[in-house]
Amino acid sequence: MRTPDGAGTAARDDGTVRLPLPETLPASLGCDAVGVPARHGFRLMARMPRTGCVFADRDWWWWIVPAGSDLELSWPAPALYVRGIDVPAVRPRLIHWPDDRTPYTPPIPFYLMVCQLAGTAPAWAEGPLPAPPGGARA
Repeated sequence: MRTPDGAGTAARDDGTVRLPLPETLPASLGCDAVGVPARHGFRLMARMPRTGCVFADRDWWWWIVPAGSDLELSWPAPALYVRGIDVPAVRPRLIHWPDDRTPYTPPIPFYLMVCQLAGTAPAWAEGPLPAPPGGARA
């Protein structure tokens, strides 16, 4: 069930809950979630030029990013990257509604902020990128 405040979320047997994305915001790129400990939430949000949907419970804040935002990146601790929107949380609620019509936080600026928070240098994948299906790279 999708509700604006997350009241309809219930824990599954594996201890995860599905983040209740607002139905009015199209998620055409798919969704993953990046969690950070709650103590860092306000600091990260204040530094982001644009923020999508953000959910929070007592311990974690979860930012919605496009699916695949972990490709070629190593998200550093204390961040937790989750493929999809089933996250280890307890009754998360939507605490930030985006200013535009998309649920996404831009992943690269957010990744750089998380790296700064962690005190680590960004880690990009090394080596050539794989060719896209059906052809070579230009």
